[in-house]
Amino acid sequence: MEFHSTCTLTIDVKLYCSGHPLTRFYQISRVSHWWFLLFARLSRGDINEQNVLEPNFAFQSPQAKDKAMAGSQKAPMKKGRVKLYPATTEMSAIQLRNTDYHFNNMMLFYVFTLLLLSDVAASKSIINSLPGFDGSLPFVLETGYIGVGELEAVQLFYYFIESERSPEDDPLVLWLTGGPGCPLAVDYAKSSGGGQPVFALNPYSWTKIANVIFVDAPVGTGFSYSTTQEGYYVSDTLSAAQTYEFLRKWLVEHPEFLTNPLYVTGDSYSGIVVPIIVQEISDGWIEVGHQPTMNLKGYVLGNPLTDEEIDTNSIVPFAHLKALISDELYESFMKNCKGEYLNPDQSNVSCMEDILAIKECIGKIFTGQILEPLCKTISPKPMAMKWDPRFLIADDTDILLSSPHVPRPWCRSYNYVYIYKWANDETVRDALHIRKGTKKLWKRCNKTMAYSSNVKSSVDYHRNLTKKPYRALIYSGDHDMTIPYIGTHEWIESLNLTIKFDWEPWFVDGQVAGYTMLYAYNGLDYITYDLRFATVKGGGHTAPEYRPEQCLAMLDRWFDYYPL
Repeated sequence: MEFHSTCTLTIDVKLYCSGHPLTRFYQISRVSHWWFLLFARLSRGDINEQNVLEPNFAFQSPQAKDKAMAGSQKAPMKKGRVKLYPATTEMSAIQLRNTDYHFNNMMLFYVFTLLLLSDVAASKSIINSLPGFDGSLPFVLETGYIGVGELEAVQLFYYFIESERSPEDDPLVLWLTGGPGCPLAVDYAKSSGGGQPVFALNPYSWTKIANVIFVDAPVGTGFSYSTTQEGYYVSDTLSAAQTYEFLRKWLVEHPEFLTNPLYVTGDSYSGIVVPIIVQEISDGWIEVGHQPTMNLKGYVLGNPLTDEEIDTNSIVPFAHLKALISDELYESFMKNCKGEYLNPDQSNVSCMEDILAIKECIGKIFTGQILEPLCKTISPKPMAMKWDPRFLIADDTDILLSSPHVPRPWCRSYNYVYIYKWANDETVRDALHIRKGTKKLWKRCNKTMAYSSNVKSSVDYHRNLTKKPYRALIYSGDHDMTIPYIGTHEWIESLNLTIKFDWEPWFVDGQVAGYTMLYAYNGLDYITYDLRFATVKGGGHTAPEYRPEQCLAMLDRWFDYYPL
């Protein structure tokens, strides 16, 4: 079951959350630190041509170090010898052996290090302008790669945008898009004819109120890649672990954001992975003592897939509430199928007839937003691709078209063709500092990933987190039939939290923007956890694409601990 988040989190240019590459051996600051420390010791005479390349001095993993020491007959290093090992990565590609090299070999090592640094330095870049945007960017945009996993073979690409309000004080948000396999996407206001698509500024960007890290995860998403074939095999739990490692390393490289309130956020399929990441963070720094210490405050999920059975079985009640199926059909389904839409009894003829009738009623409705037109799908020949506004990319292997026999309706997905063209343009890749040869083709949603969905429900992760001092915001577009709000509300109710404020409207500009409830887990004498559930009136999958102003207001109030 795949869930494609087309546009959930926005930045100022409507960046919607929807060669021979080298492994990034380490971040430049750390390698520089090692070299300058080594240089200082050389200057003082602590290191010479006899001891500079002892087995204790190696750019290698602790495991490689142990192996080297086991094979060495030399006595342990005496006080004063250099003993440097990277704290969080393995660099077994570079190993300095215990030989009788002369001191000039040290100079060769220095030159090699500088060459290495030239590649590593490119892993983090400030972007001042982008093709398709006139002038300098009105916000701080950084792009880069962070290596995770064994030998840092997995290279996760990220975009980081500083808050336009107060980067020092505003929350730090880690954002993951759904899919799995759907990266940060860009929505354009218009095409510039046959040339480059043109950006449109978005006044409701979430970066107006927060510092946001958009990460292309899991590996294979967007511009993220692996230097090994094995690295592309990933699962829900592995993706969560790698994202947690990514965040730790990112914060080490950006210590100025360590004290900002941290929220892990996502939409759609990320409803499975985000709670696991939050659990990893909680277990990591509270129980294991991982560094750096993170100022984790909570998490935010939009239209989240959470429990496949609950979410899928809620489609029929949703369709009934929206008058897409009749009362009689709904009642017959509940009687014959006992509410089971995901895994019905195939031998129950009456049940299967009801399901067939239901699919006949809702099969030609766009589930992402039931009021918008459904676009038909054809599969083109890749070499015959034409960049035409009449075509739109659904998942990069299909092109969507309305029926040629009727007047063509507008489809929201028309915009996807522009991001597809933009992200695969070499000038854009150069501007974003994408590593040459690492991605032949950027895809809006990569459906060819070797991904294993090994977590069928994340409800237990939510339940575990209710015992922690965190906050959660769960919101749903009330016209989304992909992940209906009914199912989301059902699993929230299963957490058995105390209702602090029952169903009530919330407003933007004096108009009802949706409805909300506040739940809490009561500790001994105080509330240790609270969960805000909100529907977004008129919102689809996902809500911010359809109601950006309302969603920004909702998030801003919630971050500031105000009622919606």
